Amino acid sequence: MGKILVVAEKPSVGRDYAKVLGCKEKGEGCLIGPQYVVTWAVGHLIELCEPEAYDEKFKRWNYRDLPIIPQTIQLQVIKNAKKQYGIVKKLMNSKEIDRIVCGTDSGREGELIFRYIYLMAKCKKPFDRLWVSSMTEEAITKGFQTLKDGHEYDNLYESARCRSEADWLVGINGSRAYTIRYDVLLSIGRVQTPTLAMIVKRQKEIDEFLPKDYFEVKLEHEKGRR
Repeated sequence: MGKILVVAEKPSVGRDYAKVLGCKEKGEGCLIGPQYVVTWAVGHLIELCEPEAYDEKFKRWNYRDLPIIPQTIQLQVIKNAKKQYGIVKKLMNSKEIDRIVCGTDSGREGELIFRYIYLMAKCKKPFDRLWVSSMTEEAITKGFQTLKDGHEYDNLYESARCRSEADWLVGINGSRAYTIRYDVLLSIGRVQTPTLAMIVKRQKEIDEFLPKDYFEVKLEHEKGRR
């Protein structure tokens, strides 16, 4: 019987898992035990491709090429994360591994980190989801005792993927459109731009504030009378 691979989101979390699971042997980018192998990402290992990956002409920012909307948005390994990605990919597809546990952070972004690695590695092995709210030994132990089928979180992954792709579409097209229009590098983002607009609006209200006279209502009454 093969081992179970646990993929954590970062090394410190991986070490916490390894302590509970009895994985004491050090490997390259992983910790090994009798039943489990614990490895980790370093945050995101995979990112969405830049526009020029779809067509070389997108290296130049031309207004006539906008909007850039790929039929399928592609993934690529982050350059400075290639080594750790290679380690995780090799472990995922190793004959010694029968099953995988997604142990990334319990949330939308954590789900995305694992799924992108899983997809990029072209892994077909079944995987479970570890969902813990704290990193105490008790919580981790209980989490591994109550693992759920990873596909129960498919909707969470799809939500994260939609957010990621929406950020790409707005950022790439918005930044290029405004930069070309105003001839100065402008960064546009799905979240950052409306947030910045709220800050600017509030600051403008403060700067343009004009004091006005106002009146206070005072009531005098005798005790015991209405």
